[in-house]
Amino acid sequence: MAELTFTYGTMAAGKSTLALQLCWQLREGRGDVALWTFGDRSADGMVTSRIGIEAEAEAVVPSEDLARHIERAVSAGVKILVIDEVQFASVAQIDELARMVDDHDIDVHAFGLCADFLLNVFPGSARLFAIADWAHELPLTSSCWCGQKGRCNARVVDGVVAREGSQFFTGDVSHGLVHYQVLCRRHYRLGQLGPDEDRAR
Repeated sequence: MAELTFTYGTMAAGKSTLALQLCWQLREGRGDVALWTFGDRSADGMVTSRIGIEAEAEAVVPSEDLARHIERAVSAGVKILVIDEVQFASVAQIDELARMVDDHDIDVHAFGLCADFLLNVFPGSARLFAIADWAHELPLTSSCWCGQKGRCNARVVDGVVAREGSQFFTGDVSHGLVHYQVLCRRHYRLGQLGPDEDRAR
């Protein structure tokens, strides 16, 4: 019986790495495994990991009808689908993935973030929590600079934790004026990015 699964975690917790590892391991013994992405840090058509591994993937535009993607997968005999950056999927797209599981007996393994930089759950992730056969958090989680478990994906703009802005921001933003930093709940609330900072935002 096919299943829809959701594996989530904070940024830099290894979601893309695990998605790539799962895809690679499955493809070692079978040829019916597909890899999709709803938006990668590098470019369309790739899933990349911060540790340096990558693989070609079918790029899916958030909010587009998945009919042609699903038809192509079914025609190709795909039985397992691995998806990265699923938090960017719309609710309608998550429902289409569920129908892919139910109507075509295709296992769907989705990987992504739970919440955005304002700590609001992404609509696609919320839908997965509601309808996935199972969902679990990655056991490897990022840590805040203080050593506590990182729960919050802070968007840092010009050295300040952002408190407003668009939910969707893709691309490699690990450096520069805009980047992300995982913080514990306390230091996210305080806007404190390191031990030398003692200022509330």
